Amino acid sequence: MIRLSSVSKRFADGTVALDGIDLTIPKGAVFGIIGRSGAGKSTLLRLINGLERPTSGEVRVDDQVVNTLREADLRPLRRRIGMIFQAFGLLANRTVAANVALPLELAGIAPAERAARVAALLDRVGLTDRADAYPARLSGGQRQRVGIARALATRPDILLSDEATSALDPETTRSVLALLADLNREMGLTIVLITHELEVVRAICDHVAVLDGGRLVESGPVDSVFSGTSEQATLALLGDGQ
Repeated sequence: MIRLSSVSKRFADGTVALDGIDLTIPKGAVFGIIGRSGAGKSTLLRLINGLERPTSGEVRVDDQVVNTLREADLRPLRRRIGMIFQAFGLLANRTVAANVALPLELAGIAPAERAARVAALLDRVGLTDRADAYPARLSGGQRQRVGIARALATRPDILLSDEATSALDPETTRSVLALLADLNREMGLTIVLITHELEVVRAICDHVAVLDGGRLVESGPVDSVFSGTSEQATLALLGDGQ
């Protein structure tokens, strides 16, 4: 379970990215976080894995208070938290297999185990035949599948997705979302997905939170929030069809 309690984040220039956030993300959920650009979505995601620390409040992952951990103690926590990005984040000079292997190399996993784990992951995301290809030779959807395989390399129980489908066409987006939904069911992954695309939330998420100007507007089951909302920020997003 992930819980944010009275979390605020103010940057050095005075910008308030998050203001008094109270949010609980249940274990095993596919949880969407939506809002316009600048709403605080990415900052919230970075608080969960300790890349940012809140100005005040508490960020808890299971029994650990993330914002009180020393850097050395954050490393094992981050191995439990995979992350996939809109821009894929692949290294151009490494093959598909080598990109997936990178976090295992950094974790000191032995070569034989590393190779076996990479092969299994590439099979799971449907890219066995592209193991020796370089990212420039892949489609956008294939690159994102490499990113997902790499995020799963350390066997995390939480997967954070930062606008992971925003650069993809609709058909590719559907295939990537189907893969994420399968991983959630098969592995019990908790998936936290930030997006500005309502159709992505409708397709995969069971819960959703709406951010506006750094504040939590509302949260709850997707159908309940989208069909029963009276919040202006949510209605504006629904009206835009974003």
